[in-house]
Amino acid sequence: MRIGSLLVDGVRRYGVIDGDRIDPLAETADVFEVLATGDAAPAAAGRRLDWDETGPIAVPVPIASIRDFITFEQHTAGSLRAITGSSEVPDAWYEAPAFYFTNPHAAIGSGTPVPMPPGCEVLDFELEVAVVIGKAGFNLSTAEAVNHIAGFTILNDWSARDLQSREMRVGLGPAKGKDTATTLGPVLVTPDELAGHESDGRYDLAMEVFVNDTRIGGDTLANMAWTFAELIAYASRGTWVRPGDVLGSGTCGGGCLAELWGWRGERQPPPLRVGDTVRMTVQGIGTIHNTVIAGPPLHHVPPARRSR
Repeated sequence: MRIGSLLVDGVRRYGVIDGDRIDPLAETADVFEVLATGDAAPAAAGRRLDWDETGPIAVPVPIASIRDFITFEQHTAGSLRAITGSSEVPDAWYEAPAFYFTNPHAAIGSGTPVPMPPGCEVLDFELEVAVVIGKAGFNLSTAEAVNHIAGFTILNDWSARDLQSREMRVGLGPAKGKDTATTLGPVLVTPDELAGHESDGRYDLAMEVFVNDTRIGGDTLANMAWTFAELIAYASRGTWVRPGDVLGSGTCGGGCLAELWGWRGERQPPPLRVGDTVRMTVQGIGTIHNTVIAGPPLHHVPPARRSR
């Protein structure tokens, strides 16, 4: 099953995608209940609408929270090299899957313009796949976690690298460096749709990213150091995961500019600029695209008042 959403008479509606058509669910239908049963018929609204992924579309399912992991070793090494000059991955990275929380209110769909973050001069993208939780679970084992997957979608973790670099020197973050936009889409694809690409919990799906139609890089999703079930088990350790929680895979190898800057020792390709269009494609899921536009003004906040 493939789930998408669109605005119908000003109301967000979710529905089942069938080629270039979408069958909207009833306004009262719970999309995660539909996904759990695998049967949309009882929740069908009775009319089919056009579905066009080339234009602006909404985030495919309701979002509750966003955790973003870092699970591709190549990306980790290259990004560290860009920051520290060394590509040596610390032992702590291998011990447990690291993640940060980002802003669910900044989630946008494919085709939505992305404003330049205020004060940012080094904007980057990050090509990822995200798993979406379909039912609540607490302190799940890896075996249990598989049954809590609603489906998968593409994730672009937009990153203001200059803002991120400054704030992470404090020992927290990322915060404003990741706060402007996270693209999710174009659809949510249920695990059965990808079964032919799955082996021992990993999915061999080709991933590619383009800027203004120039291919920047790509990888296979199978290179994740952990499976999605393992990420869910870790995320739920001692706490709850709930429907609409999003867990990003982290950036794939060659899936962002910062990693390439680390390997090449220079900012080539250059940071994103206003007017640039970023397009990401993942086999079996689809394509998302967003264009960078001018952002809002930077309002001054004074430095801290020193107490000593």
